Amino acid sequence: MDGRKAVELEVYLDLLSQPCRAIHIFLNCNKIPHKVKTVALRKGENRTPEYTKLNPMQKVPVMVDNDFVLTESDAILKYLATKYDVPGNWYPRHPERRARVDEYTAWHHTNTRPHAAKVFLMEVLLPQMTGQPTDPLKVERALADLSDTLEKLENMFLKRQPFLCGDDISLADLLAVCELMQPLGGGRDILKDHPKMLSWKSRVQSALGDSFDEAHRVLYSLRDRSKAKL
Repeated sequence: MDGRKAVELEVYLDLLSQPCRAIHIFLNCNKIPHKVKTVALRKGENRTPEYTKLNPMQKVPVMVDNDFVLTESDAILKYLATKYDVPGNWYPRHPERRARVDEYTAWHHTNTRPHAAKVFLMEVLLPQMTGQPTDPLKVERALADLSDTLEKLENMFLKRQPFLCGDDISLADLLAVCELMQPLGGGRDILKDHPKMLSWKSRVQSALGDSFDEAHRVLYSLRDRSKAKL
């Protein structure tokens, strides 16, 4: 039975969230029928009783497939790639190739994600919350940590292959690119001094097509507002 004919699944997303964008892109790129329910974190919609019942941790994203509720972007993406008839490169069935994707996603959550997010936090969120710019030395340290992560991405994962886990795009590239886009919300292109990573991003963006820009519209708007303030 084709899973795509089942009851339409629902995803609860805020597209200013990096993992939410990854899920949005994956669903649209693979033409999986779904309904998006927007959860505006800035309005506290993740703290309502209804949403807290879905996810007691009050975080996005959340996926509801019939009566099956799933949280955590990594788990959701792997569930979708396993259940639906998507190309095998996303989450390969071959044990060794799948393990390479799992290897990156395990590393991602303590490296790419926190280091890119910290730059966005310091340059965008904290100034908005406090009305004061962040200490430049703290920003400099955050950028140094992120630069070290970018070097590891190049040397450990990308190496001489076109994508992080081989010759084709996978969930690893999708999660990574959404995180590395986040500092753009403050007008900072963190890849501009990393030509190898820029080439990788171009390949990823090309593979994802229109779904990439569609998911990043909110971030682009934030970037444009940031530039207007300069």
